[in-house]
Amino acid sequence: MKIEVLGSGCKNCKALEAAAAEAVRLLGIDASIDKVTDYGEILAYGVMSTPGLVVDGEVKTVGRVPPVCDLVDILAGSAQ
Repeated sequence: MKIEVLGSGCKNCKALEAAAAEAVRLLGIDASIDKVTDYGEILAYGVMSTPGLVVDGEVKTVGRVPPVCDLVDILAGSAQ
């Protein structure tokens, strides 16, 4: 699974990256987490508000840091 955190590296972007890593750990899945800071790449996903979470090329969340339990649900659904 490929997870991308979209954003400039702000506090919320870092929090989303940490929460996504915790969700991956809890699920015990094989996933890579990449940071995307290039605004052109972020806009290519149609994301206008960061942070954004992209899982296997599909935008899952925009403009917020969901709780870890929500990320577990998102990632579990994407792993199927």
